[in-house]
Amino acid sequence: MANAAMWRFWIDRGGTFTDVVGCDPQGRLHVRKLLSENPAAYTDAAVAGVRALLKLEDGAPIPRGLVHSVKMGTTVATNALLERMGARTLLVTTRGFRDALEIGNQARPDIFARNIIKPEQLYTGVIEIDERVRADGGIEHALDETAARAALSQAHSRGYEAIAIVFMHAWRWPKHEQRVAALAREAGFTQVSTSHETIALVKFVPRGDTTVADAYLTPILRRYVDQVAQELGAQELGAQELGAQELGAEVDGGPRLLFMSSAGGLSSAR
Repeated sequence: MANAAMWRFWIDRGGTFTDVVGCDPQGRLHVRKLLSENPAAYTDAAVAGVRALLKLEDGAPIPRGLVHSVKMGTTVATNALLERMGARTLLVTTRGFRDALEIGNQARPDIFARNIIKPEQLYTGVIEIDERVRADGGIEHALDETAARAALSQAHSRGYEAIAIVFMHAWRWPKHEQRVAALAREAGFTQVSTSHETIALVKFVPRGDTTVADAYLTPILRRYVDQVAQELGAQELGAQELGAQELGAEVDGGPRLLFMSSAGGLSSAR
């Protein structure tokens, strides 16, 4: 089988070091350890490790048919969260709920603390939208599209990159979120996270927190994935093609690129 004559790589890209394990066509294992950040030497440690094991020069393209797959775990998003280096994010929510995520719930790490230190929010701006859907799906306040469009356009002109849309009861009745998401894309936002798509929870605060985190981190992770995929010449495979490769079928193109998810499984770069 052609796959047996190709390299396979497993990579752990941490905040400090990147470990690369390669299996050559003869089944022998090779390892490299690199600094995750070393811009004077290479653009990305994972790709540099692959090139080193393939004995390619820095910046040299990876020949087609040489690498079967690259499977990677990375803390790029985790590091961005810890260091507060995510995208500039805007929260868009139902009018009257701008402070709901900051207020949070009644969980207190120290219930008797006199000096309460609130968690830092990932969003730096809030837009309240005139809209309200009741729990039964009835429209209490119709969506004011004109005002929403103007507010979103103004926010985009102020330099916001990502937007998190969190409306009351949108987990079950998402039409207003869907419409505002379309308006946000028209306004030029490249990252639009809606709560009904991110995590369809009944409770407003955890649904909102998760949606904000998705908006805040996705641009960082997307840029990294795109950079690695481009340098590797990797395929953008959907579920059907990935399933075919697992069964041994050949798919035209470069190596398939898979990333480890929080659940421990592998997801395609797409």
